[in-house]
Amino acid sequence: MKYKFYLLFAMVSFTACKIPALISKQENKTVPEYYTTAKDSTNIANLKWRQYFTDPFLIAIIDTALKNNQELNIALREIEIDKNEIQARKGEYLPFVNIGGVAAFEKTGKYTFDGLSEEDLNANPEKGPKHVGDFRAGVYASWELDVWKKLRNAKKSAAIKYFSTIEGRNFIVTNVIAEISSAYYELLALDNLLAIVQQNIELQQNALRMVKLEKEAAKVSQLAVNRFDAQLLHTQNLQFDIQQQIVETENKINFLSGRYASHVARTTASFNDIPVEMVQTGIPSQLLLNRPDIRQAELILAASKLDVQVARANFYPSFKLNASSGFTAFNPSFVFRPESMLYSFAGDAIAPLINKNGIKAAYKNANEKQIIAAYQYERTILSAFTEVVNHLSLIDNYKKSYDTKSKEVEILTQSVDISNKLFISSKADYIEVLLTQREALDSRIELIETKLKQLQTKVNIYRSLGGGWN
Repeated sequence: MKYKFYLLFAMVSFTACKIPALISKQENKTVPEYYTTAKDSTNIANLKWRQYFTDPFLIAIIDTALKNNQELNIALREIEIDKNEIQARKGEYLPFVNIGGVAAFEKTGKYTFDGLSEEDLNANPEKGPKHVGDFRAGVYASWELDVWKKLRNAKKSAAIKYFSTIEGRNFIVTNVIAEISSAYYELLALDNLLAIVQQNIELQQNALRMVKLEKEAAKVSQLAVNRFDAQLLHTQNLQFDIQQQIVETENKINFLSGRYASHVARTTASFNDIPVEMVQTGIPSQLLLNRPDIRQAELILAASKLDVQVARANFYPSFKLNASSGFTAFNPSFVFRPESMLYSFAGDAIAPLINKNGIKAAYKNANEKQIIAAYQYERTILSAFTEVVNHLSLIDNYKKSYDTKSKEVEILTQSVDISNKLFISSKADYIEVLLTQREALDSRIELIETKLKQLQTKVNIYRSLGGGWN
């Protein structure tokens, strides 16, 4: 027993002493204490998406998407694959037991060793060896002893990768909800833009009729009529463009919902009246817990560290126990007799000796993947923090812009009425009327666009904080 121990110690020492020295990387989890001067830890990411998005039409669309979205369903299947990998890895460090049987006939050559032996025993020396039967039935078992925890670490790594896949699916859920919500608000904005354009078409048609009467009265030239007519055609063309955008946005929502093109049911409430609530971002450290992509990156990093240990264990000897028990005979009628019983038990110790290039390469690659995973983890945290800070700034600036633009719309809307009255009384020329109408239309369009940016930023900051997957 003492000699066996010395032999084992020698094998371990000889193989382990030549393991390459590698430089690993320790991930940096440090984040700023606050996003801004605000120090409130209340975080909207803790709200479930049904609480954050309250429009019943939007909720219905999201529910459909969570059931039918192909990307989500693909992610679910990938989760099952990783789950099966855990089972496979678990089985590797448990004993393998098989049952089997053999039925064979063999005829050895006359001038082989076995043939000569049979020939000597044969009553007729001129006759070659006969067919010899080989019938076996038994149980076979093998078990690799996980001395260096290689197999257990591989199983743990597979389990962690399984959980990372779940976090990846959660991140997809967050993005799908965000994409649908953003597209839904875009659809509402387009509906309102279309209504505004159609209102302006009616106003411009009235203005065109008015200027034609003025021409008949010889107060304006044909040039004025042509300019009003051209502006009307321009606005009508804008209407067609918006209608096309509505179709494409509906189809985007339908695609994300896993369904073919169809009408998207939505609210008819005034777009500008949709509230944009105060956003509570909490503190940056909460991102580490709330963001699924950060949690996924962290789990992938943990798995990569275990993979390094698995690759390192390949430098050490592996130990395997083999055992079998059963019956064997040259005739089937003799197989299950006590005299035909046999058994065996053996232990193997195998260690790499020469040409370890493949093992060294695998070990180095595992270490490099761990370093990459550490950088990706840090990058994911930095990206998440930057997103939140940018969206906070956008919310503030869009609010200011919307308030300013609202006042501009009010002034220009009044100017349209004033310019029409002045034109009728010949106190303003048609160019002033045209410009005022164009500016009023542009300002109303810009107001809708600013409102849309506000709502989309509301969606994006919820996603950036890690909300929506719960």
